[in-house]
Amino acid sequence: MHVFKLILKNTLRHKLRSFLTIVGISIAVMAFGFMRTVITAWYAGVEASAVNRMVTRHSVSFIFPLPLSYRDQIARIPGVSQVSYANWFGGVYKDASDWKNFFPRIGIDPETYIDMYPEFLVTVDELAAFQKDRNACLIGAKLAQQLNFKVGDIIPIDGDIYPGKWEFVVRGIYHGKDKSTDETQMLFQWKYLDEQVKQRQPGREGQVGWYILKVQNPSDMSIVAKIVDDMFKNSLAATKTETEKEFQQSFVSMSSAIITSMKVISFVIIGIILLVLANTIVMSARERTREYAVLKALGFSAFHIIGLIGGESMLLACSGGALGLALLFPIARGFANVFPTFFPVFNVEIITIALSVATAVVSGIIAAVFPTINTLRTKTVDGLRAIG
Repeated sequence: MHVFKLILKNTLRHKLRSFLTIVGISIAVMAFGFMRTVITAWYAGVEASAVNRMVTRHSVSFIFPLPLSYRDQIARIPGVSQVSYANWFGGVYKDASDWKNFFPRIGIDPETYIDMYPEFLVTVDELAAFQKDRNACLIGAKLAQQLNFKVGDIIPIDGDIYPGKWEFVVRGIYHGKDKSTDETQMLFQWKYLDEQVKQRQPGREGQVGWYILKVQNPSDMSIVAKIVDDMFKNSLAATKTETEKEFQQSFVSMSSAIITSMKVISFVIIGIILLVLANTIVMSARERTREYAVLKALGFSAFHIIGLIGGESMLLACSGGALGLALLFPIARGFANVFPTFFPVFNVEIITIALSVATAVVSGIIAAVFPTINTLRTKTVDGLRAIG
């Protein structure tokens, strides 16, 4: 108990220095946790992928369409239990310079798409209303809250990929089954898109962006993928079929340089934490060289010296780490509110908290190693002569 009191008094002996050290560590821990949260948010779509879903897209690029006629041929493949399709719409809602107005707008098959995604929860009545009206749409709960959309509202969109003025009526709001579900999408009827395209741009109708396949046995996915791609190998629109996880991963890989940079920066932050803390502990140990020598002369063991130096280091590290974690949550929430659709899932994960705590603790241990070794190696006589 007396040792703990000594540790606390030593820490508070230079209050300003200890305060600045704790603040420095807290900012570094917060930055480390924030970087890791951004990285996990980037991979949220990959982690949320279903094990029994596959995606068939154009073999050249995702931006090229596929004929609607592929659907029935894919549905007849052994092992495929269900097929749906979707199409990226794009468009501009209000002011394009405001991030809040950017959200995914996707044309879907109203009869099969929701069944393919059980993580999208929508009431029976709202789903029926959505399927009934051609220009109806479903809105994610997070998007509805962010832009104050309500059932019955009309959403005007200026088309870019599909030019013209478009209006969609909100007929339902879907909720995510868990926190990893994307609630920032607008889903509307592909049939409405196809009918309008046929009138406005004849020749572009009958095209979808990609197919979603539900496979009965996940172990058959590689076989199903080969059958699908071989089937359309010599067609004008050859396909590439992959698991949903691989499909999502392909988008993440486009930003691999950014993600790698963030990972490097997160490790640099660990170094900053260590340097800030080590500097304080080295200064403290040097100032107390004579005091430690007196303690050794009075019979205090090496264990007590290690406890005093290491305890002060750990107290500073843990205090800074706790403050950094306390700052991380409101900052993460604020960032998620500013970019609600750019990062549909932006949560501080348990693994991020664990890594932040581990970073602070390990830094506290490492920072105390060299001052402790130096103090233990200093002879009692030399320590008594020291002027701190």
